[in-house]
Amino acid sequence: MAAMQDAPRRIWDISPPLRTGVPVFPGDTPFASRWVARIAPGCPVNVSTLTLSPHTGAHADAPLHYADDGASIGDVPLAPYLGRCRVVHALGVAPLITWAHLAHALHELPPRLLVRTYAQAPQVFDPALTAFAPDTLERLADLGVLLVGIDTASIDPAESKDLPSHQVLRRRGLRVLENLLLDEVPEGDYELIALPLRLVQADASPVRAILRALP
Repeated sequence: MAAMQDAPRRIWDISPPLRTGVPVFPGDTPFASRWVARIAPGCPVNVSTLTLSPHTGAHADAPLHYADDGASIGDVPLAPYLGRCRVVHALGVAPLITWAHLAHALHELPPRLLVRTYAQAPQVFDPALTAFAPDTLERLADLGVLLVGIDTASIDPAESKDLPSHQVLRRRGLRVLENLLLDEVPEGDYELIALPLRLVQADASPVRAILRALP
């Protein structure tokens, strides 16, 4: 008898669509796409060119983003971006995610944690975005967390100049995903797949982030 195939596992795409007008951090390079070749007599293919910041849409920051001597995104290990993770809801929390907002979901925490703060992701840049309290990240690192993610544009407040939460990432060796789309994702445990591109001179990379139901 032929072995039965495993049933396909459900996938949640947690990457915002990238198109003209997608929100970007103020002062960052807006997304643009144009055709440089179109299928026509003498041309067998369509070819486009993209202009964007590596922080566009769902993205992974590299240590180089917040430290001149930090690794580029193409040089960081991939293991933190792949594996079991937990999605926790902290809807409407502002301005910072504290330990109390996460405490209900930290039992036997896997090494990756994604936090949903929006009931529905905004279609324009949110200057009042919710960020992580630095102490929260310190305590997550103490629990063995390797990667944190959030559905806002930054783990620090939009107006921050010293970036204390990013500096916790630097000191504790944590990886981060920002601008995730978690609107449809219930709290719980999943498999995360969110690999950055091998951009060896870049401070970040867009990712195609997905969550997959656990077997």
